[in-house]
Order: sequence, then C-alpha cells, then structure tokens
Amino acid sequence: MMTPDQRYFFDLTGYLHLRAVLSPEELAPAQAAADRYIQMPPAEWPPEFGADLARRDLTGYQHGFAFDKSLEVLTRHPATWPILMELTDRRPRFNGGTLGYNRHGHRFHRLHAGWQPSKRPDVRRYYVEDGQVRCTDFIFFFYLSDVSPGDGGLIVLPGSHKAHFDRPQGMFYPDGDAAYVADTVPPGVHNVCARAGDVVIMPEHLMHGALTWKPRDRDRRFLILRYNVQHMLTGQRRPFPEAIRQRLDPETIDLLELAPYYEYKDIVKKRENIA
Repeated sequence: MMTPDQRYFFDLTGYLHLRAVLSPEELAPAQAAADRYIQMPPAEWPPEFGADLARRDLTGYQHGFAFDKSLEVLTRHPATWPILMELTDRRPRFNGGTLGYNRHGHRFHRLHAGWQPSKRPDVRRYYVEDGQVRCTDFIFFFYLSDVSPGDGGLIVLPGSHKAHFDRPQGMFYPDGDAAYVADTVPPGVHNVCARAGDVVIMPEHLMHGALTWKPRDRDRRFLILRYNVQHMLTGQRRPFPEAIRQRLDPETIDLLELAPYYEYKDIVKKRENIA
C-alpha cells in the first residue's frame, strides 16, 4: 500500500514522484539496454519491435519493456508493487510498455489525457475505497536519464484527474500549431524534473504533456509502463503479439492476462501471501 503521505499527495495532485527507486545495479543495465534499442538500425529490429522515427514530439520504441530482461523486471519492481496493489485492489493487469525518447528538435507534446469527463464517463474510474485509492488505468514512468529544471520534459496539470469539465482547448498552451515551441510553465502547470532511477506515477485521467526538449548534448529516456485492472477491457484483448509474449517471463505473462474480478493472479498470491 501507499504511505499516508503518498496517498494524500496522490489524491490531491494526481501524481507521485518516487526518487531513487532503481539502485545503480538496476539502473546501469536498463540504461544500456535502452541505448542498444535506440541506437539499433531499423533493419536490425527484432520482430514486432520498431518506432515511428518521423514523429515530431516523441519517439516511442514499441514494446521497449520486452527488449531486455533489465527492462522487463521493472513491470513488477518491489518499490512500485505496493502502489500497484493499492490502485488495483490486488487485481493488476499490465497493458503495455513503450520506451520513450526525447531529443533536441522534438516539439511540444500538447496537454492531453486518456480520458475526458464528457467522453465515456463509465470507464477509467478514479475513486477511494476503504481508505485506499483505486484507479482503473494508470502509468508508471521509469526514468533512465536526468531531467533538470529548464530542460523541458513532462508537464502535468495537478488535480485534473478529478476534473468534471473538459479543458478549454486554448487554456494554458495554444493548441493545433505544429510549429509551436513550448518552454514556459504557466501558473497551474507543473514541470516534473525527474532523475535517472526515479519513477513518476499518474492516472490516465491526469492532464499531461511535455515541454519542448531544449538540451542539445543529452536526451530524455524513460520507460512508459501502462496498467489497468484485470477484469476491464479498455484496449486490445491481446495487446502483445506472440513474438513479444515468447520473450517474457512467466510472471510477466501472468501480469498481462485478463482475469475475472473475483480471482487473484498467481503472481499476486505469491507476493501477497494469499492462500
């Protein structure tokens, strides 16, 4: 479970910033694996791996979590596991893991959320039950490089995970201008500056985006791990092709499967000592 401080801050703002989650022994091989994927020529990508290299705001390397075991184990890291258990009431489903990459020249990633109050209000729920936070869809960002103030990177709109109204399109930042360069943080928006080894957690409900990446001598690298609850189908029934599934550990396979609400997965039974 979350600590009382974490639960209060998460419920109030819609995000958590966990510092120094990865040890040097965990971080170094994960960084090396990410670098191999990013530097790999497209002709050498294994089956079902790849990226849209022409995308202008972010490069997302598909199934980055499965590229190397040092990345795959982050899907069930001991430091984030208790939070995963609270948010899903011990009924988690891993739903995707992309390696994110920002370089100089990548433009503003506009404010957005995976859910809107006026769009399908019956799905992607955020609520409190028995003194704990529940959330049906959320993201863990594992940072593999440093982001310092003034660099750019992740922005969030604290509290927007509880919004009852859609954000007016022109509020905070202009919308729809492909040439727009955003390097300011207006009142009400927060720029999250995480270090390598940190983890940022947020619901899909939270309005978020990314400032234009400014440094020329370094980039932003982070693993985007998406989760939902095991009994709700909010995306593809089988989002992982067979070539990816064959690379994964049994625990990861268990974590990504759909399951009825009244059942506990084997990985949960083992880790939570459930008979």
